[in-house]
Amino acid sequence: MCLCPDTSGTGTQAGMAGGMSAESRVPRPGRQPGASGEGAWAPRMVSGPWSLSRGRARAAAAVLCYINLLNYMNWFIVAGMLLDIQNFFQINDSNAGLLQTVFVCCLLLSAPVFGYLGDRHSRKAALSIGILLWSGAGLSSSFISPQYSWLFILSRGVVGIGSASFSTIAPTVLGDLFVRDQRTRVLAVFYIFIPVGSGLGYVLGSAVLQLTGNWRWAFRVMPCLEAVALILLIVLVPDPPRGAAEKQEEAAVGDPRSSWCEDVSWSFVWSTLGVTAITFVTGALGFWAPKFLFEARVVHGLQPPCFQDPCNSQDSLIFGILTVVTGIIGVVLGAEAARRYKKVNPRAEPLICACSLLAAAPCLFLALILARVTLLASYVFLVLGELLLSCNWAVVADILLSVVVPRCRGTAEALQIMVGHVLGDAGSPYLTGLISGTLRAARPDSYLQSFLSLQYSFLGCAFIIALGGGCFLLTALRLETDQARARQPGTGTPDSKDAESQALLSSTGSVAENL
Repeated sequence: MCLCPDTSGTGTQAGMAGGMSAESRVPRPGRQPGASGEGAWAPRMVSGPWSLSRGRARAAAAVLCYINLLNYMNWFIVAGMLLDIQNFFQINDSNAGLLQTVFVCCLLLSAPVFGYLGDRHSRKAALSIGILLWSGAGLSSSFISPQYSWLFILSRGVVGIGSASFSTIAPTVLGDLFVRDQRTRVLAVFYIFIPVGSGLGYVLGSAVLQLTGNWRWAFRVMPCLEAVALILLIVLVPDPPRGAAEKQEEAAVGDPRSSWCEDVSWSFVWSTLGVTAITFVTGALGFWAPKFLFEARVVHGLQPPCFQDPCNSQDSLIFGILTVVTGIIGVVLGAEAARRYKKVNPRAEPLICACSLLAAAPCLFLALILARVTLLASYVFLVLGELLLSCNWAVVADILLSVVVPRCRGTAEALQIMVGHVLGDAGSPYLTGLISGTLRAARPDSYLQSFLSLQYSFLGCAFIIALGGGCFLLTALRLETDQARARQPGTGTPDSKDAESQALLSSTGSVAENL
């Protein structure tokens, strides 16, 4: 009697959430199972398929999209009420920019931790912890007194830590539930909620402020929505095995694996720098654009100045709606263009990113320059710039998932988030506010000079986004080589599940010998 591995492809299946693939390894002739030394295990490994119904996978994707919506609403809810928060805590532009900088710095410092945990432990547990952190910190920040502005800034940092878990881990879960064109479409829907959530953050802040006359209630509404998200996550979202969608065969644990550093490709490096340029511009634009538009209206005589809260939140509301609309259209256009063009040119994804960024640069530049002359033209070019920026969100995520092996995706997401935010929106809101404050200090105290100072501090964003387009052109040069390398079996760093599988197979081999 013998025990043989199932090579039919119809072996053990787990249709429920969190089911793990069955693994079989064949000992080499003449070697004892579990024996030490190189070559103790044959490189062949057959993985039984892990399966999940289409409806269950779509339900999981819908829940993750909903949480992504709430995640990005938390990112920009402060920007929608910035003037009122500044008046309440009596903080200037430099300290106001620090709100977003502390948020992003805490996010990027904790992203590698969550990336490591997501590659080796339960991803659902890490996601749940993140939701609890950001909802609790947001709720508590609504009770802070005016004299403790530093505590409010600190609470934004805790929100950033919670947000890091979701931003790092959620795309890898989707990458393991869907594959190829299906994954591109799902990621497109998922990343639609970056601009939609950002825009709704402005809208929620403005709407709650108008209804209640108190910005604090915006932070008290969000935890109710996040409690629903946590329940749906626990009930409906599985934790699939790494690389489950690809059904990728891997080398045995006894065979040498490439290190994580060896798995990092040039496509990943250049695309990460391109993402950094995008986050730099969206961070500065998202935080300061409502105030910039408000001051432009004051300069044109369409709006009285605001010296005490509540301020008129019309510009935050308008900018939020524009962000939602351009975000939905842009993400769908970018993902669909990449999907269709990829059939003709395998380098379609980075080329689309490069073209959209190179076209966005002059649009943003004209939107800033024309704001003093005509608001209508400024809004038109701002809409075009936001539309072109939004074309990239789903596409850059698909690039990462295609050039990184499944076992390293969580860590790669964390690294991209960390680099993107360290060099991007961690400093861009503060840097923009600092430049604006410095220019304003050297000018007469008037609303016109305040507007011009903020305008000049924004102009560098147009040049940064053009550099991002160049980075994606460099990504295109290496994409095909790196994608082929990522598909090779036996790549990626091992995790604790490898050791568990080897121990199980050792005991199975012993049983086979006795029989």
